[in-house]
Amino acid sequence: MLKKNLIPIIIAGLIALLIIFYLFQGADTGVVYKKLPVLGNHKLDTIIVDDKKKLDTIWHRIPDFSFLNQDGNEITQKNVEGKIYVVDFFFTTCKTICPAMSDEMNRVYQAFLNDSEVLILSHTVDPDTDQPAQMKSYAKQFDARSDKWMFLTGDKAALYAIARNGYLLEASVGTGGPTDFIHTQNFALIDHQRRIRGIYDGLEPEEINMLIKDIKSLKLELKRKG
Repeated sequence: MLKKNLIPIIIAGLIALLIIFYLFQGADTGVVYKKLPVLGNHKLDTIIVDDKKKLDTIWHRIPDFSFLNQDGNEITQKNVEGKIYVVDFFFTTCKTICPAMSDEMNRVYQAFLNDSEVLILSHTVDPDTDQPAQMKSYAKQFDARSDKWMFLTGDKAALYAIARNGYLLEASVGTGGPTDFIHTQNFALIDHQRRIRGIYDGLEPEEINMLIKDIKSLKLELKRKG
């Protein structure tokens, strides 16, 4: 009789453990899994699955790019293939918001320093000044590894185009010409499929705390799909 009475308790306990596992499988990372939105425009397209037509959502994705990092090496979309990465735009001679932004980005860098799935791409908005040597000098204050935290420079028009039309971090209109200037404090979180999954204020520590948690959620999302 006692054993029969224990059965409902055991079943209830197993159910509770399953619920806890489902919700807190990321407990070792300090975050509960949550589904992040996909940002940007999207469209429906027809694909063929098992010889049948099916509607599929095509989301905005970051376009191909080519810039130089602080070592003078070319960095393209191939370097971030299958990775989660965080993006910002700054310039090394900035005396206002950029130092604080870089300090907050350094927190992200330190949080995932030994995680090969996570990268950081910091782009200059002043490429005439911020050549690779200047970027390398700036990166040294954070002991930033160039394979992990990439400080990127290159063609101004290309940098401004990807800020506006790729990462959607700047709402103003411009061509990257001599008088054009971007000064955004926002960070973008990009998933392993080059989709935007979050925009964060790089001057707000609480938003950077959320960014770190959201990166962990993306890692869990990829793990669950795998």
